[in-house]
Amino acid sequence: MNEDVITKQSKLSTAMMILFAAACGLIVANLYYSQTLVGPISTELGLSTEAAGLIVTLTQIGYVAGLLFIVPLSDKLENRRLMISVLSIVVVALIVAAFSKQSPLFLTATFFIGTGSVVAQILVPLAAHLSSEQERGRVVGNVMSGLLLGIMLARPVASFITDIWGWRMIYVLSAVLMTLLTIWLSRSLPRRKPENKLTYLSLVASLIQLFRKNPILRRRAFYQACLFGAFSLFWTVVPLRLANDFGFTQGGIALFALVGVAGAIAAPLAGRLADKGLTKNLTLTALLTATGSFLLIALLHDHSYVALVLLFISAITLDMAVSGNLVVSQRIIYSLGNEASGRLNGIFMAIFFIGGAAGSFLGGLTYAFGGWIWSAWLGVLLPLFAFLYFLTEYKQQHKR
Repeated sequence: MNEDVITKQSKLSTAMMILFAAACGLIVANLYYSQTLVGPISTELGLSTEAAGLIVTLTQIGYVAGLLFIVPLSDKLENRRLMISVLSIVVVALIVAAFSKQSPLFLTATFFIGTGSVVAQILVPLAAHLSSEQERGRVVGNVMSGLLLGIMLARPVASFITDIWGWRMIYVLSAVLMTLLTIWLSRSLPRRKPENKLTYLSLVASLIQLFRKNPILRRRAFYQACLFGAFSLFWTVVPLRLANDFGFTQGGIALFALVGVAGAIAAPLAGRLADKGLTKNLTLTALLTATGSFLLIALLHDHSYVALVLLFISAITLDMAVSGNLVVSQRIIYSLGNEASGRLNGIFMAIFFIGGAAGSFLGGLTYAFGGWIWSAWLGVLLPLFAFLYFLTEYKQQHKR
């Protein structure tokens, strides 16, 4: 009996599920630390205002590259060994970033930090693989809640640590955490060696074929790209609104970012409801919630106390919509086939992460030219586009 079958028969324990969630959160946080540190990093390294955006952009590009060129290897190579190897690269890149004195070296390190952080997207499919069909939604929901907490906590944690010890310390601490995590993974993770005879080039080339052959993958990726685009737009421009319109300090903005953590509770809840067959209802709720979240703050855009309260509420409801639909979508994608689960997840994550990068870029652009109102209405349109596309799903079913 091969290792893959042995692993598949085992059940993912609660303790292991918690460790999976914690690992995903710690790894993916590396993508978001720099978003609140662009100012101090660019100042110390002598980056111009125009070039400062590369700090975040190169991390995102590295992540997408990892999704497309590293994650497919999880369908061919032994998963534990692959993750340990890639995390070792992350540790080195974090150390280089922490001690870089020149911007080219630092920017190169950020690219590899992004590339190596795709280990989280190997861990999630592995957790789904270790779970039964009946509990898959619950498992994915719980693990994704850890990943989402990592995303939401990364920005405020980076801000607080920078205020105390400077921006380099966040990279030092993360390098230590990634080292400890690598040791844990090497000792605790079960082995999984997929039975796949394709060459690496064939695996990468198959991404296009998988995208073409799976309409549900294309649909789910579009839904999540629109939602994550709105999410990224919100968290790109809301710090500017809080500072410019309400006089928030960096500490206050960091505290505001903690509010979004409440949205992570939607992930395990959505997973359990998806296990009960409520996938379409959950998607509809997520799309309407995201649209409504932005509609409220677009209509009431003054400097009043009510407008500020609505920003807090929208931060929670928007995060709930994004995290809930993410879990539902990934549950569907993992059911398309274990042999291609890594590649399917890589395609899905790459598309919706590109949506997030586009949302951040367009958010900054609209805020620069039209202020908060332009950005807020763009935030309304993104999930609204996904909702209109969602309606065609019902139309297609009716025709059948």
